[in-house]
Amino acid sequence: MVAIIDYGVGNLFSLRSSFAAIGVEAVVTSDAEVLRSADRLILPGVGAFGDAAAKLRATGLDKVLIDEVKKGKAVMGICLGMQLLFERGLEYGEHEGLGLIKGEVRAISEVIPSELPIPQIGWNALRFKENKHPIFKYINEGDCVYFVHSYYGANCDESVIADTEYGAYLTAAVACGRVCGCQFHPEKSGKVGLAILKAFCEL
Repeated sequence: MVAIIDYGVGNLFSLRSSFAAIGVEAVVTSDAEVLRSADRLILPGVGAFGDAAAKLRATGLDKVLIDEVKKGKAVMGICLGMQLLFERGLEYGEHEGLGLIKGEVRAISEVIPSELPIPQIGWNALRFKENKHPIFKYINEGDCVYFVHSYYGANCDESVIADTEYGAYLTAAVACGRVCGCQFHPEKSGKVGLAILKAFCEL
């Protein structure tokens, strides 16, 4: 069973529908015991880093998530959920992240040409790092996924497993052990996104 963490932020039910489409049982929950009993965890997120981090901590589910990672449970952060995996976020101030992946979250405006629209919205191709990560085993380099973001994972080269070009190469996905994150939305990325979720369920 996959548990989608409900802390008041994210596309929870579209994610659940995506897992249903690949025949995987998924529940949306804020119950710590259900999270502990699940085989895998999904940390979704939309909005601002600081607000989401505060909401997650207010529920106490941040500690549950960290404890489950220490036990070896597979976790995937999606969009802002991926960003929360980092050590800190620099969106409207400096905010502490979960510290599960080294690095920080910075504005894409710092690295892309000024004429490009922000947020980056739309379909972009994935470029894999040297060793293709297992969550990409059912897809090919150059396959497109759907992004909506103004911030990106920075100073995290050792954890980057895919990037995408938007005036500069931006972090598209990261992994450290059984913790992984996608800046894009698998649940909005059609067959490619479903294939990534399927592979995550096999980690």
